[in-house]
Amino acid sequence: MASGYKNHIRKDSFKNLSEAGKVKRPVLYIGSAVILLLLIFGGALLYVNSALHPLDPGSKVKKKVEIPMGSSAAVIGHSLEKEGIIKDANVFRYYVRFKHESGFMAGNYEFSPSMGVPEIVNRLKNGKIYQAEAFRITIPEGKQLKEIALIIAKASKIPEKDVFNKLNDRTFITGLMKKYPDVLTQDILNKNVLYPLEGYLYPATYPFYKDKPTIDELVEAMLGKTKKELDIYRNEMKTKSIRPHQLLTMASLIEEEATQKADRHKISSVFYNRIQKGMPLQTDPTVLYAQGKHKDRVYYKDLEVNSPYNTYKNAGLPPGPIANAGKMSIEAALHPDKTGFYYFLAASDGTVIFTKTLEEHNREKAKHISSKK
Repeated sequence: MASGYKNHIRKDSFKNLSEAGKVKRPVLYIGSAVILLLLIFGGALLYVNSALHPLDPGSKVKKKVEIPMGSSAAVIGHSLEKEGIIKDANVFRYYVRFKHESGFMAGNYEFSPSMGVPEIVNRLKNGKIYQAEAFRITIPEGKQLKEIALIIAKASKIPEKDVFNKLNDRTFITGLMKKYPDVLTQDILNKNVLYPLEGYLYPATYPFYKDKPTIDELVEAMLGKTKKELDIYRNEMKTKSIRPHQLLTMASLIEEEATQKADRHKISSVFYNRIQKGMPLQTDPTVLYAQGKHKDRVYYKDLEVNSPYNTYKNAGLPPGPIANAGKMSIEAALHPDKTGFYYFLAASDGTVIFTKTLEEHNREKAKHISSKK
């Protein structure tokens, strides 16, 4: 009986195992199918994502592509893929459909493999067609309004007098204030400000695509760049309670005092330390600005000029910027180093020497600068 019982158990066991196998096999098939589908779906997502991003982010290649009137997303995608601008025409087409994009404008465009699909679509919607550059204007850092007016005049072939007069026309300026209220505030209309737009025309290179743009168009391109740069620091300016006029004024002093070897953040610290202690800034470029002159050096007699810009006679910042300032000087004006310096001077090799006391300053001055100021 024992033997028969065992055989019976074995048969039942095999039967149970067989039945369990029958149940598990469909589960395994389903699980494998799900995993396979997930892998396929994940791979598809990765592919689509890569196809939406730039084909070659570092590419400097630019290709002209004509988009005929009435072109569908499929036709446009095919043209872009053929020219090596995008990875996949179908992804482009599905993206346009999924995003409900439409209203693409016909024309000759300039695209690059460094552009992603969203950027290309945006350009097609806004009709940013390719145009040959008519001319460009380069405004260097540390330039004053009179110098900028001359640069604009030479590049645009507009008489210098017309440019400078326009830059100081009150009606023109108040109109700009309405267009750029976050940049051009009432501070620029202070009676002591020599030129309202001084320091507000950002140093950069500006391409223009019309042979004869108006002065308004030229100036607004520069003010637009200033706004874009200041917007980067807008929250920080608000936190530190620094108005655009104050920031650009301080940045202009740093720009005019800095040499290539200078640490702008230390120069900034000297100015802020002196303001905090109630000391006049005593920066020579403000004296030259007050005189309307460019000189290699300032003499003691120059310090007597009667002007609100003379920081030897007036405490605090001057009424406004004395030149335009670049990014490094703007950042230094926002982020001065924490130092105990109250003086600095530039040696003949361009090195800037910082000191804490007048005695130290005079000692360094005797070493590096002639007794005549």
